[in-house]
Amino acid sequence: MDVLFVGVGEAFDRGRPNTSILLQAEDGGKSVLLDCGFSAPMHFWDLCPAPLDLDAVWISHLHGDHFFGLPQVLLRFHEQEREKELIVAGGPGVEKSVKAALDLAYPGVREKMGYSLRFLEVTPGSDFKLPGFTCRSAEVEHAVYSLALRVEDASSSVFYSGDGRCTPESSALAADCDLVIHEAFGLDAVKPDHGSVRESIEFAVRAGAAHLALVHVQRDVRAEKAGEIREMLAQISGMQAFLPRSGDSLKL
Repeated sequence: MDVLFVGVGEAFDRGRPNTSILLQAEDGGKSVLLDCGFSAPMHFWDLCPAPLDLDAVWISHLHGDHFFGLPQVLLRFHEQEREKELIVAGGPGVEKSVKAALDLAYPGVREKMGYSLRFLEVTPGSDFKLPGFTCRSAEVEHAVYSLALRVEDASSSVFYSGDGRCTPESSALAADCDLVIHEAFGLDAVKPDHGSVRESIEFAVRAGAAHLALVHVQRDVRAEKAGEIREMLAQISGMQAFLPRSGDSLKL
């Protein structure tokens, strides 16, 4: 599987686009975009080698920095005469919320699009398919309903936390994943609805992950503590752990 970090930032990070990750399956090149906040679309178009070929979008939860960029992507697909169906998957309410956001941003466009949107509202703990991938979700602790996701292709697996502190269900979901991508808002646990660097490291070690990527780090923490965070990551034994930047990629 190929992993491209389109964005790695939190909602108000001026220097880094909102956390958004493109996964491309080894078998057949199918692709899914994990979250698409308001500052992610331009970077998606700049970094993605074949943006019009995107097969699916996963929305972890209905906060603007995780899905308000989707109307812009959908409109540009329309302007560039996309014909292929696009799947949008997420938790309860994803269809209603995405349609409302698109209609508010670009009234009348949804009825004119030359491609169809297919929505998939998933149930935590049950397997579901996206093109090229087998997936399963689990609820995490956040201010709104939020789902972590496990994505597998023919040869590798990725866990993506979305926003939220880990739960027993998300811990079980991440077991033996090749890559854990976890939000780490603070250095230590300071918010009840977000993860932290220390918790994410402990989470990935428990999961037996081969790789750990920390994203959605609070902007001031990242600016002031990036060196300390990298030192913490370097001390993890038997795991490649890193603090990715927008445009970084990893082949699993």
